[in-house]
Amino acid sequence: MRYRERANTEQNVDISPLIDMVFILLIFFMVSTTFVKDMKLDLDRPSASSSEQASTKAIRLYIDNAGDTFLDGQPIRVWVIQSKLRDMLQGAASQSVLVVTDSNVPARKLIEVVDQARRSGAADVGVATVEEAGSG
Repeated sequence: MRYRERANTEQNVDISPLIDMVFILLIFFMVSTTFVKDMKLDLDRPSASSSEQASTKAIRLYIDNAGDTFLDGQPIRVWVIQSKLRDMLQGAASQSVLVVTDSNVPARKLIEVVDQARRSGAADVGVATVEEAGSG
């Protein structure tokens, strides 16, 4: 009598290469995605028919409907904008600044902020509109 060898019915599946690939894809998508950080101010942006899409890497200055100015999420005085922007533009990949403003902001305030942004050395200074920056 011979003993039959039992067939090994248990199979092992090695999933470590699968996990490695998932982590590599996760890292790839995280690095390749650009994040735009907008402040949560209630702004009624002006509209323009000749608007162009703004760069997502542009430094954003905000002017709310009360006339307060914000840079990088922090309130800032107009006379400090030039020095702060100059420091931010030195380390930035894009040399453009986007001023996001409310349509009720006086023109004097908007011109003052845009002028300070230009004096800081920004290559391109623009004003966000509804079509350019998206509604809301």
